[in-house]
Amino acid sequence: MIQLVRLSFVSVISLAVGVIAVAQPRGNRGPVVVSPEVKPDRTVVFRLHAPKAENVGLSAGDIPGVGFQPKALKKGDNDVWEITVGPIQPGTYRYVFNVDGVSVVDPRNPSISESNSNVWSVVHVPGAAFMDAADVPHGSVSRVYYHSKSLGRMRRLHVYTPPGYETGADKYPVFYLLHGAGDCDDSWTSVGRANFILDNLIAAGKAKPMIIVMPAGHTGPFSFGAPPASGSSNPLGNARFEDDLIQDIIPFVESRYRVLTGRENRAIAGLSMGGAQTINTVMLRPSEFAYIGVFSSGVLFGRGEDWEKQHEDALKNEAKKDWKLFWFATGKQDFLLNRTRETVEMFKRHGFQPVYKETEGAHTWIVWREYLHEFAPQLFR
Repeated sequence: MIQLVRLSFVSVISLAVGVIAVAQPRGNRGPVVVSPEVKPDRTVVFRLHAPKAENVGLSAGDIPGVGFQPKALKKGDNDVWEITVGPIQPGTYRYVFNVDGVSVVDPRNPSISESNSNVWSVVHVPGAAFMDAADVPHGSVSRVYYHSKSLGRMRRLHVYTPPGYETGADKYPVFYLLHGAGDCDDSWTSVGRANFILDNLIAAGKAKPMIIVMPAGHTGPFSFGAPPASGSSNPLGNARFEDDLIQDIIPFVESRYRVLTGRENRAIAGLSMGGAQTINTVMLRPSEFAYIGVFSSGVLFGRGEDWEKQHEDALKNEAKKDWKLFWFATGKQDFLLNRTRETVEMFKRHGFQPVYKETEGAHTWIVWREYLHEFAPQLFR
């Protein structure tokens, strides 16, 4: 009995020490820090324990009032730097800390989003039902590696399979969804919420169950100044992406997954650079796809009249008459708005019938998630 009492006493002391440790420094590990903290009013508190730092800032391109120029944090107790921003509209946002001129991810936040050359920390502010994780059947997202013969190396893509794919035998249509410049195949799920958007649409009966393939759009070093490859109008080091998609990715997907084949069961869309790649791909193979989407983009990287002349034969191709959807959307504050308008008018001159809408918003994931939510229900009908 005495031994039991002593053990209980020791346990109480241990618990007390643990409680104190939550609020006090823990030796070399420092204090316990919660970051980010999303509050009910949709303000978000970002914190960083950095005792030797002289300046700490927050960079977050899509968060209004923050931007890419670091916004200063204030140093408080226990050498913890802190800033509160918002209220922020519901959505997923990337951010990094800037510590004395060096960008670092949030060490207290395990959620990250990859881009072409770095990673970001991610915070999700709930409140938008179309992209929140809801109590509905969920699909799966896989990282898949394949060998690209056209590029001569291993490559990676992300694949969304709809709820029930693993346990069923049905075949599904395929939607190829492309990211923008600087991003990678991880971006449409980690910050774009593509899987949750489709889960919710499918559960509501608003979208057909489909497989979504999200490839890596960069095939070389990202540089606006790189010279284009022979025969290409694209100076981003991606001159052969269309080859990879057509010659390697589509055959790989159709051999590995239970998919419905034929143009009526294929869709393609992309944002920014991915939108330009979408246009280039369907010009190369106008009979491969029936549904085409271009988000915040148009004919990029060069004068539109040069592109038009280069693709003169493709623009005359009668296969365009069988496209079920040719859909453009761009924000009114987007720096590519005029290029999108010019591209839409060019296609109209050649007998195409694009659907075009302008929305509020700039060149950000805030609008691209909305575009996906509107575009996906129109597919495979």
